[in-house]
Amino acid sequence: MKEKIAILHTNDLHSHFENWPKIKRFIINERKRLESDGYTVLTVDLGDAMDRAHPLTEATNGKANVKLMNDIHYDAATIGNNEGLTNTKVQLNHMYDDANFDVLLDNIVDSENGKKPKWSIPQKTVTTNQGTRIMLTGMTAPYTSTYTLQGWTPIDDQKQIPLFLKRNHEKYDVLVLLSHLGVKQDRITAKKYPEFDVIIGSHTHHLFVKGELDNGVLLAAAGKYGHYVGEITLELDDHKVTSKKAKVFKTEDLLKSDADDADINNWELEGENLLASHKVAKIPHDMNSDLLHPSSMVNTALNAMKEKAGTDAAVINSGMFLGNLKAGLVDRNMLHKLLPHSIHVMRTKLLGIDLWRMIQEMEKNRNFLVPYEQKGMGFRGKYFGNLNYSGIRYDAKDGSVYYNGKIVIPNKYYTIALLDHYIFIPFFPTISIMGENDMLYDETLREVFADYLAKKYPIK
Repeated sequence: MKEKIAILHTNDLHSHFENWPKIKRFIINERKRLESDGYTVLTVDLGDAMDRAHPLTEATNGKANVKLMNDIHYDAATIGNNEGLTNTKVQLNHMYDDANFDVLLDNIVDSENGKKPKWSIPQKTVTTNQGTRIMLTGMTAPYTSTYTLQGWTPIDDQKQIPLFLKRNHEKYDVLVLLSHLGVKQDRITAKKYPEFDVIIGSHTHHLFVKGELDNGVLLAAAGKYGHYVGEITLELDDHKVTSKKAKVFKTEDLLKSDADDADINNWELEGENLLASHKVAKIPHDMNSDLLHPSSMVNTALNAMKEKAGTDAAVINSGMFLGNLKAGLVDRNMLHKLLPHSIHVMRTKLLGIDLWRMIQEMEKNRNFLVPYEQKGMGFRGKYFGNLNYSGIRYDAKDGSVYYNGKIVIPNKYYTIALLDHYIFIPFFPTISIMGENDMLYDETLREVFADYLAKKYPIK
C-alpha cells in the first residue's frame, strides 16, 4: 500500500517577524495543497523562534511568539537555546501555557526533581489514515555551563539518543528528529543511528537547499531568520519509506499581502509601548556612548557591573551600547534599544599572573576588535568596539598591569567583573582556561544597568 507524507518546517526565526506574514500564509496554503494531493502533512518548528532583541518578545517573555505560532497550528516544536536560556525557569515554565502545539524535548530535565519539564513531552506519534506510525522527538543543544544556572540539567544528545531508541523500539514506522543540536551533531547522529529516517536541523543556521543524505538518513535545514521554509516529502510502501526528498522555499519570493507591513509595524509598536510603560529612572544629564573613546555611558555601566559582582574592577566593550540616553525619564524600551543583548555580568577570579596575561590579550586585540563585526553568542549589536577598564590600568611602556592603583602581584588572587560573552569568543582565552568564572545569570546586562540607574537616579 503506497502512501505519501510531507513535513513543513521552520527554524531559528529569532523573532524576525518581518518574514512571519509570508511564512504563515505559505504554510497554511501549502498544507492545503499537499493534503489535496494525498499527503499526510505535519508542520514543525526547530527552536529559537524567539529572540529578546525584538521588543514584543522582550515585553511578553516570548508569549507573543507562541501566540503567533498558534496561528499556523504546528504539530510539534522543540526549543532552542533562546527559549531555554534567555528565559528564567519561571518564565519558561509558563511560556507555552497557551500553545496549541506539543513541545518535544527529550534531553532536558528539571534539576530539582530530575523529571522532564511539565510543558514538554519526550516524543509524539502521529498515525496516518493508513496506519503508519510517525514518531517525532526533539533535542536541543545541551549547554551544561548555562542551563544549570537556570535550574535545568541538560543531557548529552549522544547519551540520550540510544536510550530513546531502546525505549521506543518497534513503536514507529517513520522516525523524525527535531534537532536544535547543530549540523555537526546531526551528521554524527546520522552516521551512528540510521534508525532515523529524517533529521531536521537548526541552531547553526545551516541551509540544505535539497537536503543531504547521510548513511541513508535525510538531513534537512532551512537557514535562519525565516529566510526560507523547508519541505520534506516521503514516499512509503507498506509503511516503509522508499523515497525521501527535501527542498526549501525562499521567503522573499513568497506571496505578499497589502496588510503585511502594517502587521509587522504593529508588532514592533506593541512591544515598544509595553516596554515604555515601565519607567526605570530619571537621569539628570545626557548619557552618551562612543565606540572609540571613554564615555559617561560606559563609566556608568562599569560601575553597575562592579556593584553587581562585588568587585573593584570591571571591563566592558563599547560596542555593547547601541545609542544614547537623554536627560529625563528612562524607560525599559529605551534600555532595550540601548542594550538588546542576551549577555550577563560575570565575576571572574584570576591569579595576578593570569590577570596580567588577560590584559595582554585584550591589549593585543584592542585595535582589531574596535571595528570587528561581532555576531551571535548573545551579542545583538554590530561592532565589538573599544575595551574600557575600571579599577585596572595598563602601562604600555613596560606592559605592567595595575589593580586599584597597585601593581599586580603574580601569586595573588584578584576578582574582576566581566561579561559572560567573553568566555564564548576566541580573543581572551585566559578567561575560560584559568578563570574561576561565576556567571550572574539572574539578570541580563540590561537589567543590571537598569537596577543601577534606578538606585542612583530614582524617580521621585
